[in-house]
Amino acid sequence: MRQTHLDRKSVRFLFIGYISIALFGAFVLQTELMSKKDISFLDALFTSASAISMTGLIVKNTAIDFTIYGQIFILLLIQIGGLGYMGLGIFFYLLIRKKIGFNERNILKESLIYPNMEGVVDFLKKIVIFVFVVEIIGAVLLSLKFALEMPLNEAIWHGFFHSVSAFNNAGFTTFETGLLSYRSDLWVNFVITSLVIIGGIGYFVLLELYLFRKKRIGSLSLHTKIVLSATVILLVLATVVVFLFEYSNKNSIGEFSLFDKILSSYFISVNYRTSGFNTIDLSTLKDASLFFGSLFMVIGGGPGGTSGGLKVTTVAVLLIYTYWVIKNGRVRIFNYELSEDTIKKAFVITVGSIAYMTICVIIVSLLEEETRFINIFFEISSAFATVGVSVGDGGSLSLCALFGDYSKIIIIILMISGRIGIFAFLISIFTQEKEKYIKYPQAKVYL
Repeated sequence: MRQTHLDRKSVRFLFIGYISIALFGAFVLQTELMSKKDISFLDALFTSASAISMTGLIVKNTAIDFTIYGQIFILLLIQIGGLGYMGLGIFFYLLIRKKIGFNERNILKESLIYPNMEGVVDFLKKIVIFVFVVEIIGAVLLSLKFALEMPLNEAIWHGFFHSVSAFNNAGFTTFETGLLSYRSDLWVNFVITSLVIIGGIGYFVLLELYLFRKKRIGSLSLHTKIVLSATVILLVLATVVVFLFEYSNKNSIGEFSLFDKILSSYFISVNYRTSGFNTIDLSTLKDASLFFGSLFMVIGGGPGGTSGGLKVTTVAVLLIYTYWVIKNGRVRIFNYELSEDTIKKAFVITVGSIAYMTICVIIVSLLEEETRFINIFFEISSAFATVGVSVGDGGSLSLCALFGDYSKIIIIILMISGRIGIFAFLISIFTQEKEKYIKYPQAKVYL
């Protein structure tokens, strides 16, 4: 599990790069061309960081506070965040037939969370083409629906924006009230949730599914099997949890028809997979729903895609490990044995995430004493997992719009660190210990 010096250097480069892009984006969004009204630098930075990290938490309404140029720029930041700025940069570099060096390949590998440097450039080419094709299909499907309600040019823009935003699990919307008016619309619900799921399972899984589309499920890699299995289980479980807790809640879905209850529960559960769209006011959910929703968000989606959080593979590995330790057997699944390094990394990611989130929750709770704890916990989970759902500020903005400057800065750091991944974030801020050829005595600790 020990990272090489170059790997550590690469993830630091990525982290600094995302911060730099967020800062640049803040300066751009402050200009008169981008915003319809004066916007503070911190709010511009928050918006930029939320877009580049594909989170979707907002302190300014995208539809009414930014011009069409500002919305286009936000969408560009979302796309850069989705493919990774190194991925897009190298892709355009390849278009002018430039060779990619060792360092660039290594950074690209870290950015895409690809297993090795061999084949990473070909992998990038296939992914970029796949992403644009899926986004265009999504844009067409949404535009056809929106064209029934608005002029064609507006329908195309809204369709394209929401397709890119959904696939990249960003949750930004160009509608003033989000997707609330489409709560019962099966077409919009289906297209948005499909894009969120496809984008959230990870590029490696998507490419493998495409390459093995004519073969049996047994021919897929262990990674893909775990991601797909865990995703289905979590989606079903989250839908059932929301449905049961909110079934009789008149403030949320209690007065909906049975079909709308199921549809709304499913939509919420999909967006817990790291996308910030909502078709109902989440502030109406019970505390139990918000608590379990926070847990689902923290689990996140698949590695190497547009999702954040712990990742479903991390949680799956720990659960599998726990099961086999209790049974006193060899740690295995789908007839494969899990390596010790994989288990150690999963443990580090989980412990690091819990400690990191706990510290942030404590600090923000102290800074925002008048805000309910469960709402803060929900907001922190949403930021860390780059989800973007929120109980709101009572209007069209996220809860963090009510936060003070220091709390907003913490949310910004959470979103960017969530984008690069907690493991990459941790090794980027800690220095590597030099190799020491000393053997320490072992001692027993009773558990």
